[in-house]
Amino acid sequence: MDIDVRGPRFGAAVTAVVLAVVLVTGSAWLLAWQTLAFALGAAGGVGRSPYGWLFRRAVPPRLGPPTDFEAPEPPRFAQAVGLFFAVVGLAGYAIGPEWLGQAATGCALAAAFLNAAFGYCLGCEMYLVIRRVTARAK
Repeated sequence: MDIDVRGPRFGAAVTAVVLAVVLVTGSAWLLAWQTLAFALGAAGGVGRSPYGWLFRRAVPPRLGPPTDFEAPEPPRFAQAVGLFFAVVGLAGYAIGPEWLGQAATGCALAAAFLNAAFGYCLGCEMYLVIRRVTARAK
């Protein structure tokens, strides 16, 4: 079942804000929260993440029904990529070195910002490239 394209973009905007605050404060606890959000999105799809829940409750009632849809697999893969960077960042903030936490968080922030501001999902594009390459290899 396809998903409303506004949902992942909304989630990316919230994620970008959270990750920016992590970079400013160095809060491992806030990054742990974002890691959990990524894990829930990767495991159950973006609709199962806390930001997906917030989107469903707050956004469509104000904007109206969706007009554009997308397959759920690319955004779900993007959540898994975000999860990877968040786990690496969390390790950097929690056990060191701190620069690792900052670098991994910065990479995740850059990807979230691209999606939120321009609708360009790096993780989704990675998913599509991997699908094309593996389809040709068969």
